[in-house]
Amino acid sequence: YYMLCTTSIFHLSFISIDRYYAVCEPLKYNAKITVCVAVYIIVISWSVSAVFGHGLMFLKLNIKGKEDVYYENVYCVGGCTVILSKISSLICSLLAFYTPGFIMLGIYLKIFFVARRQARVIEGLVSQSKSSEDSKTMTSSKTERKAAKALGIVMGVFLCCWTPFFLSVNLDPIFNYSTPPVLFDSLAWLGYLNSTFNPLVYAFFYSWFRKALGMIVFGQIFQANSSRTKLITY
Repeated sequence: YYMLCTTSIFHLSFISIDRYYAVCEPLKYNAKITVCVAVYIIVISWSVSAVFGHGLMFLKLNIKGKEDVYYENVYCVGGCTVILSKISSLICSLLAFYTPGFIMLGIYLKIFFVARRQARVIEGLVSQSKSSEDSKTMTSSKTERKAAKALGIVMGVFLCCWTPFFLSVNLDPIFNYSTPPVLFDSLAWLGYLNSTFNPLVYAFFYSWFRKALGMIVFGQIFQANSSRTKLITY
């Protein structure tokens, strides 16, 4: 599950980069974020996570220096508790959570300040624009605020879901693996829920995400309806 968790967090980090170019560098977006770049991102996310997760477990790097504790106290009956040494837990957390998390936080803060500055500029233009253009300007201002609010919620949900789990991963070796397995599993499932919450947040704030999701899930139906609409139009 380390591979899947790391892949999910990597995807969120790359999405933040995508949003940065969309909001802060819109003129460069089509040149920077291409289909080829998206494929590279997917390959990098899955390959790095696979090498990290499988290498950690199959090479037993997670228990390096703690072999006696593992073989004397861990019994894989009906399930197996994964333990990490102090060094491996720090490396895992840095690679899988803290580094991507700080990258996301920095990028989203940048996006937030840019969006807020754009909103202020647009509001300043409202007083100077003609009444016929006021509605368009206000709509743009609301869109910028909505985007900034969505980014804040995405980041907040991410931190609330994953921070408790990775803190327990770091603190467990320090306190001699005293974390109850039930608590550890509960925190892990809280992190898994982040992958459930994110599509809901994006679907609530972004119409383009709802449309893309609809095309993926109901592709044939949407295509059929689109074809009928075109026939009726013509």
